[in-house]
Amino acid sequence: MGQRPCGRLGVRRVSGQERIAEAFAAARASGRRAALMPYLMGGYPDLETSRAIGLAYARSGADLIELGVPFSDPLADGPVIHAAGTAALAAGATLPGVLDVAGSIAAEVPVVLMCYANVIVVRGLERFADLVVGSGVSGLIVPDLPLEEAAEVRAACLERGVALVPLVAPTTPVSRLERIGAGATGFVYTVSVTGTTGERANVDGGLATVIERAAAHTSVPVAVGFGISTPAHARAAADAGADGVIVGSRLVRAAGEAEDPGAAVAELVRDFSAALSEPDLG
Repeated sequence: MGQRPCGRLGVRRVSGQERIAEAFAAARASGRRAALMPYLMGGYPDLETSRAIGLAYARSGADLIELGVPFSDPLADGPVIHAAGTAALAAGATLPGVLDVAGSIAAEVPVVLMCYANVIVVRGLERFADLVVGSGVSGLIVPDLPLEEAAEVRAACLERGVALVPLVAPTTPVSRLERIGAGATGFVYTVSVTGTTGERANVDGGLATVIERAAAHTSVPVAVGFGISTPAHARAAADAGADGVIVGSRLVRAAGEAEDPGAAVAELVRDFSAALSEPDLG
């Protein structure tokens, strides 16, 4: 994590939650319509290339980065990200290797780690949390961790200043939104559609309502993901009220198809960044 002068007391470590909050605030202060959060699969196509991709994101306009830990049964991932995770595992990606990548990227922008619950369980919660905070990760997303079983993970993250980011869907009942939003730290990951991640032709016409429902029940920013495939989609999500926009499958696909993945994703991230920074012409 970063450090900050603290008068005669020396240097105070900046918590992950603070880094995330500052990233959203800085995006707004710069005139950006929403913070840009590109996703990459750690270890895809190999660890060093994924490090180069993450750094290319950071240097091309990303405000935060979501970093996936490859897992053999990724229930929330669509075909592109699922295939990337499978390839990363086949290439020898491990949690320590992905966290090493996270440390390199976190020196430039906040990193939010996305991993499945089994990755935590097999190492033990306290050990896993220490590894995460030691790598400089600012936040954690666990898509298969239900609200009812999240208390211990939330407490371990809170103790270390790491944000535990919850997910909500268009189908989440209001009573459940209230409970999720009250305990959210960092931001609320708002799934734009029902289903898994993946590229789509259009942004759902009801997205503004989905965002409004989530925002009404939390004090932290609302970021939208799943199906944001083009700069126009990102702009539409921001215009619908999103505080952040998460782009995954489009970038992962580009990384897999390009001879120079870093250059390919950098160009795309610049396009997404520009779409979120353009002034209103109306």
